[in-house]
Amino acid sequence: MSDIKINHAKKIYNDIPVIENLNLTIPDGSLFTLLGPSGCGKTTLLRMIAGFNSIEGGDFYFGDNRINNMEPSKRNIGMVFQNYAIFPHLTVKENVAFGLKQKKVAKQTLEKETNKYLQLMQIDQFQDRKPDQLSGGQQQRVALARALAVNPDVLLMDEPLSNLDAKLRVDMRQAIREIQHEVGITTVYVTHDQEEAMAISDAIAVMNQGKIQQVGRPKELYHRPANEFVATFIGRTNILDAQLIHDNGQTYLRFDSNYQLSFEALSEVPEQSVRVSIRPEELIRAEDGPIEATIVDSLYLGMNTEYIVNIPFANKVQVSEESTFMEDLGAGDKINLAMNAQKLNVFSADGQTNLLEVK
Repeated sequence: MSDIKINHAKKIYNDIPVIENLNLTIPDGSLFTLLGPSGCGKTTLLRMIAGFNSIEGGDFYFGDNRINNMEPSKRNIGMVFQNYAIFPHLTVKENVAFGLKQKKVAKQTLEKETNKYLQLMQIDQFQDRKPDQLSGGQQQRVALARALAVNPDVLLMDEPLSNLDAKLRVDMRQAIREIQHEVGITTVYVTHDQEEAMAISDAIAVMNQGKIQQVGRPKELYHRPANEFVATFIGRTNILDAQLIHDNGQTYLRFDSNYQLSFEALSEVPEQSVRVSIRPEELIRAEDGPIEATIVDSLYLGMNTEYIVNIPFANKVQVSEESTFMEDLGAGDKINLAMNAQKLNVFSADGQTNLLEVK
């Protein structure tokens, strides 16, 4: 096992740079996720780590070993793909043992390690079945067991749950997290699903257009996004235009319709136009709330109810609150809201900088 260091990585397709000057360190033993929309470069980066894509610039290291020119088979990686990629003509046990046989390990070691990962992945009862006799989730467990059985230094997982139904995805992501922590292997996990990334990861790198926007723990990315892209990609948020102003020694965020909110956290930041991010759950209903809202639509989601509302300085604002049995609000009803100022994020007018991080 080892950490992964990537320095000034560059990847070019058809003379167009798709990754340029990318730097990243993935700690030893962590479950690290590359998260971003389709086409952002996350799978390209994973394939560069694996050796399946060429590297046009920069240096890639497993621990102290530079791997740029190392054959994929020499990198001691385990790989789990979106489509499982298990052998249909082999039994479950033969699939799990495949990599060990390729390594020509002793027969006793092969049997011991194969059985270990059959049991760890809870598929030992299926060991004599062929893949077409298994569910999608069971097939993915076989693929993971096969990848782990060879004792790789690094485990790479490319959208491994995207072919599973919603409930299986939740079950499998929990299984992957538990097993990764148990074996302690450095794991790089690629997904476009932000909820999946939040649930499974020790740390996340959010990518967009070949660049890393922010690296951090899930809680850091959600509560203190580095820029507007991260704020809108991780979870849901409302983005509102405002002015940061100072008046008589006090600092305010002034929205259209002259609504203003005291915001001393930016008392040392110059006056400017800003973009304010507020999560739906931080617009709180209160009888004496200063913001009058008109409900446009409501969605009952069980534990929570989501409202789409119009307020004096913005339309189609999202509000989320815990559902109640007795109340049934709908289109046209009016409610009063207050903002939880402690949970706001305030970005520069171009959305590139969180002003709370540059005071």
